[in-house]
Amino acid sequence: MRNKLPLFLVKLFYYEYWPFWLFFLPLVPYWLFLSIRSKSLTFFTAVNPVIPHSGVFGESKGDILDLINPDYLPQAIYLPEGVSLEDALVKIQSRNFVFPIIAKPDVGERGVSVEKIDDIEQLGEYLNGFNEKVILQEFVDLPIELGVLYFRKPLSGTSGISSIVIKEFLTVEGNGYSTIRDLVNQNERFRLQLPLLEKKLGEGMNQVLNTGERLNLQPIGNHCLGTKFLSGQHLINEKLIRVFDDIAEEIPGFYFGRFDLKVSNLQDLYSGLGIKILELNGVTSEPGHIYDPKFNLFKAYRDTAFGLKLISEISIENQRIGFQVTSFRDMLSLIVNHFSHQRSQVQNRKEAA
Repeated sequence: MRNKLPLFLVKLFYYEYWPFWLFFLPLVPYWLFLSIRSKSLTFFTAVNPVIPHSGVFGESKGDILDLINPDYLPQAIYLPEGVSLEDALVKIQSRNFVFPIIAKPDVGERGVSVEKIDDIEQLGEYLNGFNEKVILQEFVDLPIELGVLYFRKPLSGTSGISSIVIKEFLTVEGNGYSTIRDLVNQNERFRLQLPLLEKKLGEGMNQVLNTGERLNLQPIGNHCLGTKFLSGQHLINEKLIRVFDDIAEEIPGFYFGRFDLKVSNLQDLYSGLGIKILELNGVTSEPGHIYDPKFNLFKAYRDTAFGLKLISEISIENQRIGFQVTSFRDMLSLIVNHFSHQRSQVQNRKEAA
């Protein structure tokens, strides 16, 4: 049966699990063409002047969130490096935060070290050995989570939405006799998350859910953590573009990126009401709809190439205004430092565990 494929074959057949560099490799010639056209190998760094290097690597999530109208934001607390649990609790109590909350590193990507924290004990475990800045964010319990990839051009004024992804969380449904572990093993996508779920739930994996009972095993909406990404391209219309025009116009120097958000219903979304923006990612934002299981690799490359074209066009206009690209040497140094820091943080987390 298909759902009994070895896990390495599942990762091979589904490009959403490929490393970023492997997926991007066939697009390198097109990137080089756009580099010539844009007169820089690092043309993408001139796209969002308000964000360091336009949001390639290493940007502060907190600094970016501070650019957004607070009416669209959940409450958040920023914790310094190496903060103690006691100091964190003082800040939580002063802001009347209640559990559950979301904890995430101020610098990071692809859902790494983003966790839902249910109580003080879990917060202490999270902070233990975590030697970097942390954002504690109000848990937004709204039913619809989307990633909206928005763009606008600084000179021509053209704006639009090139991608919408609808996030379907890693949720199992009970049948009255199978354990959570059994239910996870019955789904090839879920099985990829089995080691993480075993560590997270422990003996809870032996729980048997009642018939029809549904349980969300991973509340963090990232496909690397088991969330299924579904295409929301059908949601794009002029009304929605105007909503994000209004949001983006309050962020001078922002022209391309993905808003990760939650909302109660589509009517609120189209009215611009009750939207809670969890994150805003910069120029490396992926068109998340390409990871829909119904998509194919050709369409994924087509839509990714379209995003690269938009980035190039925005960069060219910004360079005409006078914004500078990051030098290739500085970009190389940034990438090396970023991944070195990332490896050290992962090692620190393992040692703390």
